[in-house]
Amino acid sequence: MATFLPRSTFPSQLSLPRSYFLGHHAAGLSKMKTMLSSIDLIIECRDYRVPLTSRNPLFEQSLAGRERLVIYTKRDLGSKDRPSDRKREEIIRNWHLPHPTLFTDHKSKKDIKSVLNFAKDHAASRYSLLGSRILVVGMPNVGKSSLLNALRMAGVHKAKAAYTGAQPGVTRKIASGVKIVEKDEEKGTEGVYLVDTPGVFVPFVPDAEAMMKLALVGSVKDTIIAPVTLCDYLLFHINKQQGGPTWYREYCEPTNDVALFLEAVSRKTGRLGKGGVPDLDASALWIIQRWRQGHLGTFLLDEVEEDGLEKKMREEVGLSLSQARKQAKDAQRARGKARQAEVARVEQP
Repeated sequence: MATFLPRSTFPSQLSLPRSYFLGHHAAGLSKMKTMLSSIDLIIECRDYRVPLTSRNPLFEQSLAGRERLVIYTKRDLGSKDRPSDRKREEIIRNWHLPHPTLFTDHKSKKDIKSVLNFAKDHAASRYSLLGSRILVVGMPNVGKSSLLNALRMAGVHKAKAAYTGAQPGVTRKIASGVKIVEKDEEKGTEGVYLVDTPGVFVPFVPDAEAMMKLALVGSVKDTIIAPVTLCDYLLFHINKQQGGPTWYREYCEPTNDVALFLEAVSRKTGRLGKGGVPDLDASALWIIQRWRQGHLGTFLLDEVEEDGLEKKMREEVGLSLSQARKQAKDAQRARGKARQAEVARVEQP
């Protein structure tokens, strides 16, 4: 039997959309700016699986001047708690110095307690008659509302205060402050309140792979990128992991062919259309959801290197909203030309 060799690169995707900056994203960001004078701390949430790609430079530009805590959510979906994971987290912590960094799984009582303790200590260090107010920001579907609910349950033992969902856009408006820490007479603190905000996407994603990563982790709706294309990109990443192909061995042998893979999944799971034809789109979406739930390996889509953040910031330099719009138009023209070329190729005798 031949040795399986995973793909070393993924094909260029010229036709991919590169923006998901919606009206409520812009409105939410504008409202956040007006609230800064009443905010004591900003918690910026990023997805552990995409520590670089889930960074939004708009927050750096718009919310500067306030103390910040960076929290990497969904750690359980990207880590096996190995020494290599701890080394990677040390690199990420160094990226954000002097700002503190925490890594969380919102279902872990220990992780949530560490965030609560940080909030309590921060509140105790600056007395306010109105209590401490914390603004929670991040890309769409990064886990802000789940974090808020976990903190509220652990801190004041009350039911969830924010709606959550598998798709982005559940939180559309900035909520009023939700209490997560009670008043403490001994420490002289008046309570801690968390303000949930809508996820804000970047105006333009210059890199097609970055867009696919954001789609895989659920920061854009599943209708934006074709499910089979997205599943192909996921298969590419799974195959690169040590032992990755064994994660789908119940469906088929190791393969780089997404159609072959999805046909096998369709037949195994009964996702068939008329006449028993495999439903590749439904199977692709099911596989993507399985991965999002941690059932097809826990790994990162971004490479974490000492100078990773520096490289990412260099890519972002000068990417203003107007430049982003220009690049979006250029990308749209490139997609149109690619489609015309494909039509001409098909129509050739």
